[in-house]
Amino acid sequence: MTLLRLTYMLAVIAAATTAAHAQISLTPPTLQQPPADKPKPAERPTEKAADKPKPPAVTKKPAPAPAPTAKPAAPAPVASPQPPQPAATDPNVDLVYGAYQRGQYKTAFDLATPRAQAGDPKAMAMLGQLYENAMGIRRDYEKAAIWYKRAAEAGDREAMFALAMMRLAGRGGPVDKQEAVKLLASAAKLGEPKAAYNLALLYLDGQTLPQDLKRSAELLRMAADAGNPEAQYALATFYKEGTGVPKDPEKATRLLQAAAVADNVDAEVEYAIALYNGVGTPENKPAAVSLLRRAARQNSPIAQNRLAWVLYYGAGAPMDKVEGYKWHLVAKTAGKGDPKLDEKFADMPPEDRAKGEQAAKRWLGTTK
Repeated sequence: MTLLRLTYMLAVIAAATTAAHAQISLTPPTLQQPPADKPKPAERPTEKAADKPKPPAVTKKPAPAPAPTAKPAAPAPVASPQPPQPAATDPNVDLVYGAYQRGQYKTAFDLATPRAQAGDPKAMAMLGQLYENAMGIRRDYEKAAIWYKRAAEAGDREAMFALAMMRLAGRGGPVDKQEAVKLLASAAKLGEPKAAYNLALLYLDGQTLPQDLKRSAELLRMAADAGNPEAQYALATFYKEGTGVPKDPEKATRLLQAAAVADNVDAEVEYAIALYNGVGTPENKPAAVSLLRRAARQNSPIAQNRLAWVLYYGAGAPMDKVEGYKWHLVAKTAGKGDPKLDEKFADMPPEDRAKGEQAAKRWLGTTK
């Protein structure tokens, strides 16, 4: 399947090196090579798409339109560990949670231990979190799994999710995909968005579970409605391509916007592309360029590459070839080379090229 170019093994490898509360993550799309010259109206970039269908090209100005296709192999950043939310009616649990939030992990451990031993599910989940991530105590995956399991059996959905991720990664015990699936399903049923999202990916991948695109879309919708930005981004891709749901560019764009607002960098890039081309939303090149700048500053090589093209042609932003050359070099350093842009910037005056090179070095921290 070409949709998200995400394999289960990559997800498990990523999960094995991060916290149990991390999510199996989607990776950002790469882009087609832009045309060698300014495209004519309705002209599309000529490079063959690796995974995704080509979006409509820019039709109003002779400038290359950003257009997503395949995804690089490197996993996207994962979510940082989050503590179990306290029960609002239990001041003792609030004390545990408050200590955790202040970074007083040993205090949180000392406060949570007697409550966990007395059968409090939130305190059990907290101990699992602390043991798993070496917060205030020595890391111990086996003890983390024990406490997560006790909390999960008591009905704590966050502990179910955390234990599922440990079972997928084989931490604190052998890999057990069947138990992981059951735990994810139970947590998703209880409204845990991260569990719904990861279960959706397993249905999408078709290795641990039989592939079921419709069920995957349902779970993504559940997580997206709960505000999970990774699910919003993934579901946008489903609507964009008609995978498990009817094609709907407007819904896709709304979901990309929601994920972009939540600082999902991949969504920022694709929402910028939608705005630039007027796909599923009115065309707004200045807003698109603003988003590309934002994503470029967050080290998205794709955004850096597209911003370089925009600045070279001055489409949607004032022409600035020195700044464009800077972003081209920065993207190139990150592996997003572009021979067409090499040709374009080769004609720059030597003094402007030198300025761009110095700006790129300053951005990369290789010079003062």
